[in-house]
Amino acid sequence: MKILITGGAGFIGSHLADLLLSKNYQAVAIDNLSLGRIENIKHLRGNKRFKFIKEDLLNFSKLERIFKNISFDAVFHLAANSDIQNSAKDPKIDLDNTFMTTWNVLECCRLFDVNKFVFASSSAIYGNVDKKLTEDLGPLFPISYYGASKLSSEAFISAYSYMNNIQTWILRFPNVVGERATHGVIYDFIKKLKNNPNKLEILGNGEQRKPYIYVKDLIEAVFFVCQKTKGRLNYFNIGGEGRTAVKEIAKIICEEMKLGNVEFRYTGGESGWKGDVPYFEYDLSKIHKLGWRARYSSTEAVRIAVKRSLKMDY
Repeated sequence: MKILITGGAGFIGSHLADLLLSKNYQAVAIDNLSLGRIENIKHLRGNKRFKFIKEDLLNFSKLERIFKNISFDAVFHLAANSDIQNSAKDPKIDLDNTFMTTWNVLECCRLFDVNKFVFASSSAIYGNVDKKLTEDLGPLFPISYYGASKLSSEAFISAYSYMNNIQTWILRFPNVVGERATHGVIYDFIKKLKNNPNKLEILGNGEQRKPYIYVKDLIEAVFFVCQKTKGRLNYFNIGGEGRTAVKEIAKIICEEMKLGNVEFRYTGGESGWKGDVPYFEYDLSKIHKLGWRARYSSTEAVRIAVKRSLKMDY
C-alpha cells in the first residue's frame, strides 16, 4: 500500500513514517515545514519506499496535482496547528491550518477515490467538562479555536465518509510526548531551564493534571486500531493509564537534568492560558476492549520523553 502522511516531517508524523516503513508500506510525507523539521526524517533519505514533498496543504491546486500523480491507498492526516497557545491570539491559524487543511485533503480523497482516511483528532473537542471523557459524550462545546477546528473536522469527515463511502478512523489523542517534539510542556521547560537553570516559570498554578502518552505508544495504537476495525466510521480515545500534574513534570525534568533548588514561579490561575483545559481524564474502555493498552503510564511516558528529549538539540 502507498500511504500519504500529512505533517509527515512533524513530531508524530515522522514517527508514523518510521512505523509504516518498518512494516514495508510505501510512505509519502507532505509537510510545509512550518512546524515539521527536515531533521525528523533525515534518517529516511535513501529509503526507496519513502518520499518527501514540501508543500502547503492550503494550496489546493498543488495538492490536487499530487493526488493526481500519486495513487494513494490511504491517508493519515496529522497536519494541523499544534501550537494551541499561538492560535489563541489568532483564530485564523486554526481555521486555516487545522480545519481547511482537513477539508482540502478530504476533497482530494473524494476526487481521486481514496477510500481510507485516518484523522488525528484531540481531547480538545470535548471542552472543559468535569467527567471522564467517553467517545459518545455530548453535546460537545470546545473552549479553544483548536478544539473547535478539530470538532468541525470530525463533522466533515463523518459527512464525507457517508457521502463517498470512505472508511474513516477518528483517533482522539491526549497530550503526546517524546523525542522530536517542537513545542509542549516538556519542550518548553527544558528550553527554559537550559537558558536559566535556577528559575522556572510555570503557567497557571501547576496543578493542571492531564494524561500523557509516549509517541511510540501512540502510533502503535493508531496502526492497531486501523488493522482491527472494519466499520465505515470508527472513533476512539487513545491514551495511557493515569494523569500527571504540570508541577510533577517540572520536578521530573529537574531530576533528569540534575538540577537542585530550582525556584518554581507560577503565573497563577487554574489554566495555563485561555482555552487550556486544566483537567481531563479519558475513558479508555473502548480501545482496551479492542485489545490495545499503552506500555507506559502517563508519568512513565513523561519521564521517558524527558530522557530522550534531553538528547535532542534545543
